Amino acid sequence: METLGDRYGLTERQLDQLSAILGELEDAEWAPTAVRDAGQAMDVHLADSLVALELESVRSATRIADLGSGAGFPGLALAVGLPGTEVTLVESQARKCAFIERTSAAAAIENARAVCARAEEWREGLGRNDVIVARALAAQPVVLEYAAPLLRLGGTLVDWRGRRDRAQEAQAARAADELGLSLLEVRHTEPYLGARDHHLHVFEKVAETPPRFPRRPGVARKRPLGPPRGK
Repeated sequence: METLGDRYGLTERQLDQLSAILGELEDAEWAPTAVRDAGQAMDVHLADSLVALELESVRSATRIADLGSGAGFPGLALAVGLPGTEVTLVESQARKCAFIERTSAAAAIENARAVCARAEEWREGLGRNDVIVARALAAQPVVLEYAAPLLRLGGTLVDWRGRRDRAQEAQAARAADELGLSLLEVRHTEPYLGARDHHLHVFEKVAETPPRFPRRPGVARKRPLGPPRGK
């Protein structure tokens, strides 16, 4: 834990909050993740989430939304790391929302809240977020479609990815053009010792997203944007 504290300049209180998150993962038998051991979760969940603090757009954000938050990552870790930022964790499954709320309370994370809804149905968030984060959520063109309507103009999407897939990146580029997004960078990261093929794909919202988005729930996955020509 001290390594994370040194790397990101975290206070003792923030380190205690992160430890409380690990405690909930270990203690709650119904924690919605296969990684519950504190030692492993410190790397796989906490360090992998906090690596986004290396991005200026994340550090300076006033409002962040975590789409498909699952067990609460990266949203809860970023809320701890950025106590002055409002972090909304958007998760469609009630069981996972309950775990996020329980963990947030146990760790006394006052700037995080769970919204139990699909990303396409979260109307309150349309055009209001400085940063959207998504980790292991869906194919990249789908993530772009979920995120674009929720970003303010000039806002950024940070999409966690593993090994690079050039074909999917090409499809994502075509989807981005349609959604008013532009790729800023693909940053290789090493959130913890031994981590391989970790990348943050960072997109900026450079134009207003067409009003036909978001499409109905489920459509983005069934008919993703940006397919190769002729398909």
